Amino acid sequence: MTDTADATVAEPGKSRIGRLMPLLLPVLAMGGGAASTYLGFWSPLALISSSEAPAEAHAAGPEIAFVDVPRIVLTVPGERTQTLALTVMIEVAPEAKAQALALMPRITDSYNGFLSRIDSSAFSRRGILEIIRAELATRTRFVLGDDAVRDLLITEFRIQ
Repeated sequence: MTDTADATVAEPGKSRIGRLMPLLLPVLAMGGGAASTYLGFWSPLALISSSEAPAEAHAAGPEIAFVDVPRIVLTVPGERTQTLALTVMIEVAPEAKAQALALMPRITDSYNGFLSRIDSSAFSRRGILEIIRAELATRTRFVLGDDAVRDLLITEFRIQ
């Protein structure tokens, strides 16, 4: 009989990269983290420090002043008797606060004129608050000027 040699299939040996992969991946990750920290993309100290840095950045921001507009209470014309209560604050530049206080009667007059002309059915529609806010901001800018007014905040909007 013929001697047959046992044919053993030789397993291909792992390449050097395959054997070094468990060591290379952590080294590459640490190198990438160190490089991103060195380049200033992020800071490990910012992650573990307290929230003092955002407060300092906020305090260094532009100065603002808020002016309260007297509460407006109107009867909404329509089939049902409804009452609109609206409270607004105007965000102005600090140097324009005195001007805003002096012209407050004009501001409230423009608000009352606009709000009294809104149809009662409009209050039940979606997006009415954004429309009212935009219109009141436009009327405030018309009275005080574009440079004085930064924003308009509606603090109370109630229909009863």
